[in-house]
Amino acid sequence: MSNKIITNAITAVLALSVSGANAAAITGNKPATANKPGQDMMQSSPIPGMERCFGVVKSGANDCGNASHNCSGEAKLDQDKNEWIYLPTGLCKRIAGGNTQPPSES
Repeated sequence: MSNKIITNAITAVLALSVSGANAAAITGNKPATANKPGQDMMQSSPIPGMERCFGVVKSGANDCGNASHNCSGEAKLDQDKNEWIYLPTGLCKRIAGGNTQPPSES
């Protein structure tokens, strides 16, 4: 390989790593932390313009943890009332089975 290709590759890697750190700092995002299943994730502030929608998730496609697990993508059943995904605000109530509150609160 030529030195120019290697230099360009290193420059690209450095630029991407710096831009990722700057994006988190600009938006005020905190790095992900380990959570006990369902605790912190259910109480985190929602994304602006989005809302949590319970009961409409396809298995393996949930956005976050719940009381039985702490990771996204671990939903075991389709349309589990305890699993949720982020949807644009107002869309959840238009979907059959969708609820913006967890089952224990609704």
